[in-house]
Amino acid sequence: MAIDLPTARRLWKLLEPIHAVTYFSDETREALSAAGYRGFWMGYFAGRSAPLGQVGPEIVTALFYNFAPDHVARAIPDAWTYAPPETALVVRQEAAVATLQRMLPAHIETIDRVVARLRPVAQSADVGGRALFAANAALPWPRGSHGALWHAATLLREHRGDGHVAALTVAGVTGREAGVLHAAASALPRQVLETSRKYTENEWSTLTANLARRGLLEESGAITPTGRALKSDIEITTDRLAAPAYGSLTDQDVDELIADLTELAKVVIASGEIPSQTPMGLDLDSVG
Repeated sequence: MAIDLPTARRLWKLLEPIHAVTYFSDETREALSAAGYRGFWMGYFAGRSAPLGQVGPEIVTALFYNFAPDHVARAIPDAWTYAPPETALVVRQEAAVATLQRMLPAHIETIDRVVARLRPVAQSADVGGRALFAANAALPWPRGSHGALWHAATLLREHRGDGHVAALTVAGVTGREAGVLHAAASALPRQVLETSRKYTENEWSTLTANLARRGLLEESGAITPTGRALKSDIEITTDRLAAPAYGSLTDQDVDELIADLTELAKVVIASGEIPSQTPMGLDLDSVG
């Protein structure tokens, strides 16, 4: 069946917290540091880009889309002098597994049901134009339940993320403009993006002026009706590009998958380890 767009969005909201432990758990930070990566951001860029191999900053900037080029270049390729991508792959998976085992020790049956439904979804999803998804899809599936859950969540979030980049590109919104537009359209404080995506005051002002000239923002930075409509179109396109991956699931499959993922996501969120405000665009209070 072709799932509807609200369902595609709901599945993303439930999968994202499971994937996101790879950025925020103590296990991940400690493991990346022990592998030799210096600081949070080197570990982040190394871990997330590792499925691509030993690539340079230009490719990472292009695919991650919304990071400042000099922010990426401070970590890549320097990271590979401390430990190669093969090490980052092992470290990020083992840390994610350890985190989920700690958070979800008594949910094996639920996890196995989720994996049984999501594995064929992820394995059959179209890789065309989706480089990050394709790179992750080329990796072997972990054998254990918690590892398979994290891998499935990671595959489908990167599949959706690649589609989101395509939607932004078609809309003519650059990666750096996307952050400014998102802050204006949501309740996410500007400071969260300024800090996490390394915007300077001058860059933020220049991007705001660029978007204002297009009628998407007011000069003050407030979003206009035209800007809100474009942002909505981008999100709808993202959902539309993500939905076909779930086409093999029946109505009952989807209903049961949502119920099981809601159970798991609520436990992960209740840990308090994923910040309530992140650039991921996910409202944790709306999950479930």
